[in-house]
Amino acid sequence: MQIQELNKKIREKSLRKIKEKQEHKPKPLESFSASWLSIDRLYDSVDYTIFIVLPTSGCQWAKDSGGCTMCSYINDSPLVDLTPDEINNIFNNEWEKQISKIDLEKHDSIAVKIFVSGSFLNTNEIPLKTRNQILIILNQYPQLKEVIVESKPEYITKETLLEVGKIIPKKIFEIGIGLETSNEETRLKKINKGITNKTFEECVNTINNIEEYDIRAKAYLLVKPILISEKQAIQEAVDSAVYAEKVGVKRIAYCPATIHSHTFMEYLWKRGSYQPPWIWSTIEIIKQTTKKVDIPIIMDTAGFGTRRGPFNCKKCNEKLKNLIIKYNQEQEISEELENYSCSCQDNWKADLEFTEILQTTTNPKDYL
Repeated sequence: MQIQELNKKIREKSLRKIKEKQEHKPKPLESFSASWLSIDRLYDSVDYTIFIVLPTSGCQWAKDSGGCTMCSYINDSPLVDLTPDEINNIFNNEWEKQISKIDLEKHDSIAVKIFVSGSFLNTNEIPLKTRNQILIILNQYPQLKEVIVESKPEYITKETLLEVGKIIPKKIFEIGIGLETSNEETRLKKINKGITNKTFEECVNTINNIEEYDIRAKAYLLVKPILISEKQAIQEAVDSAVYAEKVGVKRIAYCPATIHSHTFMEYLWKRGSYQPPWIWSTIEIIKQTTKKVDIPIIMDTAGFGTRRGPFNCKKCNEKLKNLIIKYNQEQEISEELENYSCSCQDNWKADLEFTEILQTTTNPKDYL
């Protein structure tokens, strides 16, 4: 497969440069970590979520196969093996930094989202000792209701889920899985995800068959992978949510494409063969999906209004971003979002029509 071969070459070249740079000028491990606090939508309320990014040796899928065509998170990893104590010390520092900002007595429900630029349940990335120590710390906080991580399906086993549930028995443990799309050809050949529909279905079934603890599956869905049109992207996004709910996930997180450095997606973008989705398209996805599924839907707004992210026009980018954030928190389409209009909306509608006629995956708006 030409796409997969080129994607792997781009990844290998990128990782070589990063390793050479780090060998020449090493960075402290702490510089690869991050944390922040934000108001977010929980299952049963709107409250604080603590976000923590931990350094690891890097996503194993990206190192072994070249990874996903849109993702560059491995470039933010130290690319060396870390000891359990090193990761735990970084987690403790980031956790204490954020938890100190919250008056826990005034909050009944908070959540934590832990990102590792790969799979939290892969012991080659997060050692078992590290995982258990992190969960033991989180279990000490009764106000913490949701613990959210990410993992590829092959690391999600009944044995692992029971081990996790035993440590945090009274908390929701949600695992985000990068389904990206229900279209298997798009996922395997254009995203290079390495996950079949059968694999995803079996994984969600494993999660839902754990009766002892509250463990839930979340599906990450990519809005506009490479090599599909704007109109196709909307349809795939809506169809994928319907499919994911039917399989048994409890929440949908849409991730509109942004151009990450040193990726196959960037390779196409620089050559005029790809553009991120319109913000109008993300709104259309929300409108259609809310009519077809009953589970919570979140539309990520990272990168909205930037050169490398979803974009309408300078008049409406920020306003629509804020309205989508409001939707995420309230899970209701406001009258303002439902009826909002802007002159650029006509260009978006023309884009939907002409990308189909011209059989192009590049938005005509860029040539107007």
